[in-house]
Amino acid sequence: MFQAEIFLILLGVLLLYLGGELLVKNAALLARAVGLSPLVVGLTVVAFGTSAPELAATLAAALRGTPEVAYGNVVGSNAANLGLILAIAALIRPIRAKALFLRRELPFMVAVALLLWYVVADGVVSRLEGGFLLALLVLYLLVLLTDREPPEVEEEFAAEFGRAARYVALRVLLLALGVLFLALGASSLVEGAVAIARYLGVSERAIGLTVVAVGTSLPELAAAVVAALRREGDILLGNVVGSNVFNVLGILGTVAVVRPLFLERGPGPDLWGMVALSFVAWLFLWTGMRLGRREAAVLLAFYVFYVVAAFG
Repeated sequence: MFQAEIFLILLGVLLLYLGGELLVKNAALLARAVGLSPLVVGLTVVAFGTSAPELAATLAAALRGTPEVAYGNVVGSNAANLGLILAIAALIRPIRAKALFLRRELPFMVAVALLLWYVVADGVVSRLEGGFLLALLVLYLLVLLTDREPPEVEEEFAAEFGRAARYVALRVLLLALGVLFLALGASSLVEGAVAIARYLGVSERAIGLTVVAVGTSLPELAAAVVAALRREGDILLGNVVGSNVFNVLGILGTVAVVRPLFLERGPGPDLWGMVALSFVAWLFLWTGMRLGRREAAVLLAFYVFYVVAAFG
């Protein structure tokens, strides 16, 4: 039973992973080739690329007429970033928050989570609200661009992506292939997940909160484990915080502009759970500037309860 649907889900996750890797790597190299700084590339090209699986799956769900899956993917991905990805990374190696900008970004992440509650309070995410979210994202990026870029960022970026792109035509081809993989992977993942949900009588929102959200977050999980092993705590935290902000402002904003979301109900325990995870992670890092294994275990336990409650 469900062999075809499970195959579609696994195929979708694989294509999303491959598409995201191709998109991030080649887009970053091309951006550097035209003279963009690592900060600009990181905040735009790389940030968009790492969230591309979530965007592709959310947009595919909305266009297929399953807004609950689309909304659930955004909320569930944010919860997974904190309760699963950040927690697992901290269990592997405790994370210290050395970057001063986290004192500003973490409260903003919590504020964006609360803003999402206000936006979906009436059960609708309109085009006007989507445009407002996108405008807020642009303002957020402009504020970040005023920050000075430390020399070590240039060195880390050069080590990861190189200083310029070679074989530009090949890079463009690989980038286009990445976009194609993302589109196909998102369609496959959403189709398989929705089919199982409808057969079992599970709500589409629950599937979006769990199966689709975790599936689209697997690339971030792999990257978080690598960052933890390399002791790159600032990069790891920056990616998690940035992804949560982008998921709400960028992904939900874009999807609502393309096709407004009409939800069966407004905010529920799923959204409050995501807000609570955001606040608890902020509290842990703010008070001690450190996320140890005990704190990580609390976040992970909270996330397990969150998933169980989603199906309940």
